[in-house]
Amino acid sequence: MTVHASIHADLDPIEAEIIRFGLLAIPKQIEVNITRTAYSPLVYEYKDYAVGITDAEGRLVADSQGGIPLFVANALGVAVRDGLKVHGKDGIAAGDVIISNHAGTLGQHLNNVVMYTPIHAQGELVGFMAVLVHWVDIGGITIGSCAPVGTSEIYQEGIQFRSVKLMAAGRRVDDMYRMIECNTRFPVMLMGDLESQLAGCLLGRDLATALFEKYGVPKLRAAIEAMWTRSEKIARAAVAAMPDGEYRASSFLDNDGLETDKNVPIEVIVRVCGEDMTVDFSGIADQLRGSINSGREGGAVTAARIAFKYLATPHEPADEGAFRPLRVEIPDGKFLSASAEAPMAMYSTPLPTVIDTVMRAMVQAAPDRLAAGHHSNFGIHSVVGSDRRTGERFFNLTSGQGGWGASKGFDGPGPYKTMSHGDTFDVPVEVQEALYPMRVESFGLRPDSGGAGEFRGGLGTQKELLILDDCELQLNFERTQCTPWGVLGGSDGAPPSANVDVGETKGQRILKGNVAVKAGDRLHMRMSGGGGFGPARQRDAATVLRDVRQGYVSKEAARARYGVVITDQATLDASATDALRGTMT
Repeated sequence: MTVHASIHADLDPIEAEIIRFGLLAIPKQIEVNITRTAYSPLVYEYKDYAVGITDAEGRLVADSQGGIPLFVANALGVAVRDGLKVHGKDGIAAGDVIISNHAGTLGQHLNNVVMYTPIHAQGELVGFMAVLVHWVDIGGITIGSCAPVGTSEIYQEGIQFRSVKLMAAGRRVDDMYRMIECNTRFPVMLMGDLESQLAGCLLGRDLATALFEKYGVPKLRAAIEAMWTRSEKIARAAVAAMPDGEYRASSFLDNDGLETDKNVPIEVIVRVCGEDMTVDFSGIADQLRGSINSGREGGAVTAARIAFKYLATPHEPADEGAFRPLRVEIPDGKFLSASAEAPMAMYSTPLPTVIDTVMRAMVQAAPDRLAAGHHSNFGIHSVVGSDRRTGERFFNLTSGQGGWGASKGFDGPGPYKTMSHGDTFDVPVEVQEALYPMRVESFGLRPDSGGAGEFRGGLGTQKELLILDDCELQLNFERTQCTPWGVLGGSDGAPPSANVDVGETKGQRILKGNVAVKAGDRLHMRMSGGGGFGPARQRDAATVLRDVRQGYVSKEAARARYGVVITDQATLDASATDALRGTMT
């Protein structure tokens, strides 16, 4: 087993565990503080942030487990390493606070701003405390800065900060604060979020410093190396248990938002060789005109790391060691390795599908461990406009919840957000209705949306939104053509849909774009269910009956998809079921 390790010979294993959990506890505490102090519902409810500690080289040490996987996988370390490149270690002093959202570095949309500050102990630089927060608006041509369509280059999407100092040696850089405040449509909300982010950085730094001072720098470094070695061993063991080979899978996106008649192909190759895994994205589509591009670090590397973690270390905290067995291959100029000038406002839209396609490839290697496809659709339906009573702008970014895929022995879970989101929550309906001119008329599970199978796919949701004042809807729905796939004989999940009633025109199908709406107009949204696992005729008939009674499956679908006959009294007709199933192949 090839493991990069340098364990301190005098490091007591019990003390090493105490240090490990001490390091892991810091991001968790900061995460709670940000939730309590942030101004934007996108931060304090939706949890669109991540918190972590890196070492002095920008390698991930510990992260907040509630943070979005898109950020934890790569963004914090990438930002720190760019700061070291720009300023050099000697150019980053105690008390400095640096921010970065540079597309050429992070490869994500500009709303994602990483803030970090150095950790010094016993007279030397030992690490960085980093917090990434989705800033609610950073300029650009649309409210919120990350609308589904409308941009053709990154410069139209907002202001960029590449490793610039917000604080220098503990003193505010007032010029930077003025620049930020004058480049957002929501200065009060954004500056409140910024202060929450800053407080998290500074408190996290102080807590980490105290830990280093308590145990000493050499022992902390040895404990961190032990953490990485532990994660690496677990990951390598998981890869070694997979059969060597080359595994392929494909999928596609509906379109890039501009060229709506062109699908976006995703071809993935996964190579397993001993304890090492390579994810090869060479076959994906080239850089696109629409804004679903991402840079190599924010796109290809992030997607591969998330998929790898699902496969290899799903129950372990993320750190640098966990990704050592992984290699990512992709040429420049693909939509997951786009140039720094490419539009990236909706960079995250393709990533759930990319991640799921990697998992699809690996079903061939580990069919008993992997699930069918999940809904992979952000289902964004934002309400944007100006309050005519106060003149103040508002922006309510909301994403949908769909079903995840079934696996051997388990029905698909859900409804949840995508694999890219992790454990992010929905903003409560009561909060949305209190803050914005909208009312959620209905919101519930979507019957028959889960793919049929021996184990059923998770259900999507259906939602009806009533607009109460003139505003704009920003919609971004995906995967209407490449539905969540079933595996090993399971059926696909139902496709999503978004229909808008505008005035007398009812049921307009709008999947990507902005539409002006007025009081009384409505949005009807349906999210996908997950794919099924195994042939549907093998599902236990009593379980199908339970699904019908609970409203998950209709009587008609029970008969057509599962071969199970349910009477008008909601009981099982066993003889008719046996006869019908005898005709199914």
